[in-house]
Amino acid sequence: MATVARENIGLLNDKILIKVGKEDYFPSFEKKLKEYSKTVNIPGFRKGMVPAGMIKKMYGASIYTDEVLKTVEKQLYTYLDTEKPDIFAQPLALDADIRKLDLNNPAEYEFGFEIGLKPAFELASLPKAKATLHKVEVTDAMVQEEVDRMLIKGGKMTEPETVETEEAVLNILFTEVDKEGNTIEGGIEKENSVIIKYLTPAAQKQFMGKKKDDAVVLQLAKTFDKDKLEAFVLDLGLDKDDKESAKKYFKLTIVKIGLVEKRELNEAFFAEVFPGAAVATEEEFRKKLKEEIEQYWDAQSRNQLHDQLYHYLLDETKIEFPEQFLKRWLQVGSEERKTPEQAEAEFPQFSSQLKWTLISDKIVKENKLEVSAEELKESMKAEVMRYFGGVSLGDDTSWLDSYVDRMMKDEKQIDASYRRLVTDKLFNWAQSQVTPVEKQVTGEELTAMQHNHQH
Repeated sequence: MATVARENIGLLNDKILIKVGKEDYFPSFEKKLKEYSKTVNIPGFRKGMVPAGMIKKMYGASIYTDEVLKTVEKQLYTYLDTEKPDIFAQPLALDADIRKLDLNNPAEYEFGFEIGLKPAFELASLPKAKATLHKVEVTDAMVQEEVDRMLIKGGKMTEPETVETEEAVLNILFTEVDKEGNTIEGGIEKENSVIIKYLTPAAQKQFMGKKKDDAVVLQLAKTFDKDKLEAFVLDLGLDKDDKESAKKYFKLTIVKIGLVEKRELNEAFFAEVFPGAAVATEEEFRKKLKEEIEQYWDAQSRNQLHDQLYHYLLDETKIEFPEQFLKRWLQVGSEERKTPEQAEAEFPQFSSQLKWTLISDKIVKENKLEVSAEELKESMKAEVMRYFGGVSLGDDTSWLDSYVDRMMKDEKQIDASYRRLVTDKLFNWAQSQVTPVEKQVTGEELTAMQHNHQH
């Protein structure tokens, strides 16, 4: 009769020992041997008429080993299903010499397995979190900047004869020269596009009034401000870390002058930006645009707050792990085996991800955060609508329901949507537990915070 014993071998780390006797595995071995003799094909013998002794000699050892191991595995998972220990991943088999399995001398065998146990823990107290809600005030200047961007994007490109505005776009041939403007033999020659306003004020002044084929000689460092200089240095094939690169002189010859003729602020433009919204006046347009920009920055503020809560929960929730088991699992538990050094190097990030999984699972379970089929369907429908960018889809949207129904049959799609929705619910719950301090910041400052913290 098989027996199962369990003993502790370390922090959240147990060993399961399984003993099986002849009566546990031998009957199934004999049955499998008979089944094999009926199906195996061996030249010189009719199917099903191969002598049992030959079958045993040829295949007995491997069948015997398989049946012993299957019996052990069955006992292991029966124990786990009955006792239900809360474990990480799958049990790891301890070293065993299966060469000792001798079908001619059936005996009692013992196999060991190692399990890592999930720890009990308490979540860090969210009401104690010192969180900040960074708010961006949307100004009229920000609205104007967006209006200008949209008018240029929807505008028409023209080719004026002369450079008269900083908005002009020039195709320029960069030819490497010396300080006096003499072409350097074997030097750099490359065409590039430049918007006049990206040049330094002094360089802009030199181009004003110039026509196609006119040229000016400039030093790179005096042509572009620092924030634009590096990109042009690289584009010309120079070393951005070499201080001499910015000191080089180039003759800038105008190949082409372009200028975007902005769209007009009229009802046709309003209808394109906000289809179906019945925006009739510039005032209404600016008001609606401001609301959209505010919604965008409010969403960014929430995302940044959620990022703070993520790090707070991760840093302040104390969880112990069976480190040795998990490092061993990293080595042998995945498809690609790793060295002890690789497992050691990967463990900090792995344990951090594991910690967040335990925290998020606990929050979801304890607060019954569920996602219904209807919520999944509505989320997918909204996703399709976003794909069309708010364009009016007409009165008949029956095709949309049919399309979403097909999406609902895609397991990967369902899983991705479920994870996104349940994560949203998790962070909305976490946000409801804190009282953040509001702080006014610029859009650039908030964007920088999000780039510095990602998870």
